[in-house]
Amino acid sequence: MLTLDLTSAPRWHDLAPGVRVQLRPLTTALMVATRSDPVVEAVPEEASDEERAVAFAKALARRAVLVWDGIGDADGNPIDPSPEAIDALLDVWPIFEAFQLTYVSKGLLLEQEKNVSALSPSGPSAGATATARVANPAKAARKPARTARRG
Repeated sequence: MLTLDLTSAPRWHDLAPGVRVQLRPLTTALMVATRSDPVVEAVPEEASDEERAVAFAKALARRAVLVWDGIGDADGNPIDPSPEAIDALLDVWPIFEAFQLTYVSKGLLLEQEKNVSALSPSGPSAGATATARVANPAKAARKPARTARRG
């Protein structure tokens, strides 16, 4: 069942111990705006899926991040989010992965679900052909199981 969250309040997401970001809700408008971001559109056709994912995640984060905690400059002074700081944050691999898992993937889950094949009316494997032959299963089970002794 699809559960609709009718609140449009930003939410906090923990990306690493002591690092959290407050993000806008992942809405259709936010996704559409990110898809048409000049940086995303400038990714060359021959770019890998990974390069596209990084460009998209950074563009999305630049739109979604409102405030954060636990992020500072090289001297350890807290800094505010800026496009450059957000890009630098997502260049940290564990942060990028956490952002993808806690924020982006939840938005893409429905997109992915609508792209799967419909279930077969007679079950998931109806009409499928076997790809591996099973050795005679009765032959493997010819020795009877031992019974418990009563005593």
